Amino acid sequence: MKEEGNLQDKIIVFGAYGHTGKFVVAELVKRRIMPILAGRDSAKLEKLGEIYPNLEIRPATIDDEASLDAAFDGAFALINCAGPFLDTGKSLIEAAIRNRINYLDVAAEQMAVLDAFEKYSDAAKEAEIAILPAVAFYGGLADLLATTAVGDWTETDKIEIFTALDSWHPTEGTRQTGERNTFQRYVFNNRELEFLAEPLTENWNFAEPFGTQEMLEVPLTETITISRHLSVTEVRNYLNLKSLNDLSNPATPPPQIDESGRSPQIFMMQAVAWKETEERRATASGRDIYHITAPLVVEAVERIMKSPKKITGVVSVAEVFDARDFLETLGREYLKVSI
Repeated sequence: MKEEGNLQDKIIVFGAYGHTGKFVVAELVKRRIMPILAGRDSAKLEKLGEIYPNLEIRPATIDDEASLDAAFDGAFALINCAGPFLDTGKSLIEAAIRNRINYLDVAAEQMAVLDAFEKYSDAAKEAEIAILPAVAFYGGLADLLATTAVGDWTETDKIEIFTALDSWHPTEGTRQTGERNTFQRYVFNNRELEFLAEPLTENWNFAEPFGTQEMLEVPLTETITISRHLSVTEVRNYLNLKSLNDLSNPATPPPQIDESGRSPQIFMMQAVAWKETEERRATASGRDIYHITAPLVVEAVERIMKSPKKITGVVSVAEVFDARDFLETLGREYLKVSI
């Protein structure tokens, strides 16, 4: 049965049956915002629909514009949870522009996010929609932390992001993204994007339970989003070696989940901003990097809905919303935040 709601309550979740997509659907339902279940696999959509019998199901494929237009009809926004985003981003962004609905995704691929900024900014403004890429653990959370750490500085010498996971059991989607994402990674240095030559290594001292961790430079989507709106000379991103070893090991199993779908994995992410000899930090910790993506992206779409000023163009989550307030809101339930 189709459940009726206000136009602005209808949010398409594309890839709704995926590991992260299920979290996003549950978070929308929890906030009494109407998700519409969409994706390429009708059978998986029907199975998810058994859990949510009052939600509408709209199958669509990325290579069929008519199916996408039908799926997006009457919606306020699209949340793309279907990776690899190098494959889905272009078709879904262009469909969002055609249908004049806001677009958000949870991409971790730098090229997918860079393409969104470089190719669709003018079209998004003309369509009067907002496009927010990488509103996820990688990308969005780091950008929010970095922007909060920078605070009232108008110029920053360096921003470093240090992320530690006690383990990383990748989903099938993460595995597929790794196989598809063969592009050389970008770093931001001397106020320009440039290809990463030799990854830096560093030991970083986190608060307990992580303590001192061996870190390897792995530039992710926050390199793109941070450099788009903060005046900074250099951006560096590091992940702890333990998590990277888990990720690179083909024998590492997928997430071991409880009845809520969450894994016991814990994380800590710290953004450090430097200006001459002064240093500022912002830290977030919590459980399950896939799960935390859901309140991040749903909080963003809800803020778009409630914004007194229409948001248009391709923008980062920390660029258009008060980063500190955003983190503090998530900190009431989902994160432990230290600023």
